[in-house]
Amino acid sequence: MPIRVMHMGLGPIGCAIARQVAERKRFVPVAAVDIDPAKQGLDLGAVAGLDRKLRVKVTDDPRRAIRKSRPDVVVLCTSSSLAKVMPQIEALLKARVPIVSTTEELSYPVGANRRLAKKIDAAARKAKVAIAGTGVNPGFTMDALPIMLTAVAERVDRVRVHRVQDASIRRLPFQQKIGAGLTRAAFMKRVEEGTVRHVGLAESITMIADALGWKLGRITDEIKPRMADARVSSEFITVEPGQVAGIIQDGVGYRKGEPVITLHMEAYLGAPESYDAVWIDGSPTLHSRVEGGVHGDVATASMTVNTIPKILDAPPGLRTMRDLALPSFAG
Repeated sequence: MPIRVMHMGLGPIGCAIARQVAERKRFVPVAAVDIDPAKQGLDLGAVAGLDRKLRVKVTDDPRRAIRKSRPDVVVLCTSSSLAKVMPQIEALLKARVPIVSTTEELSYPVGANRRLAKKIDAAARKAKVAIAGTGVNPGFTMDALPIMLTAVAERVDRVRVHRVQDASIRRLPFQQKIGAGLTRAAFMKRVEEGTVRHVGLAESITMIADALGWKLGRITDEIKPRMADARVSSEFITVEPGQVAGIIQDGVGYRKGEPVITLHMEAYLGAPESYDAVWIDGSPTLHSRVEGGVHGDVATASMTVNTIPKILDAPPGLRTMRDLALPSFAG
């Protein structure tokens, strides 16, 4: 029988996931929830941008949606912040439904989020279901992929990952999150406020370190703007020379005072090339590069959908891409 999927959160990524679920025979959408009044009452097919109806009406009541549709799993795509989605997670686990979420801070909770992670794990075990946060980054390019590459090494000294993206092909919320179109001063102010940043470098660094058995002394996360020297534009934003085209962000994990995990990310409008590269320094030294890069929006939706069968087979509790079975295309 197809896996019955409830969609919660129908922004650009939530809709991309809904389209994939609707097009794959292994899944069937049975419920949809969003807080936007303009979407409520509409057919999920129309909201997701499909040219056909899915016979699923968007509602604002997740508990009623669960009671009526009896989903096998909920795909949760509402916020990057674990604290913000915590009430939603608690309500879903109370209904005893497995969850796959695109919440970046759920992918591998660090810092203050560890307290919330313990509560989630206990609630999931009590409900006898599994929950995981995933996506492309965190979830694959800067953590699961380099971890997998270390499997063929007899010694690992350092891990380095570079992710460079032409952000002009990404969704509008992503372009806004990297500060495209801002002045340098406005960019730095947004960085201080925490509204311009990539969420997930600390989570990815910690996941890699734990996989390798490394105890890190500290983790740094530094952000600076990539300034445009010529006019560049996307479907949504035009950036003039001297404005911010995007973001440069570096996360570094230190062990015994030495930088052993380095994650370098550039995402800006007009990047001349996109690529994802991983270096494993050790024995043997390995270098892997994906020319053209992994498309962030397509890959985030795909990782989420392809993780659904794995979360249904996983033991109860909070799971990560480290301990789930290796995901693959679920056709």
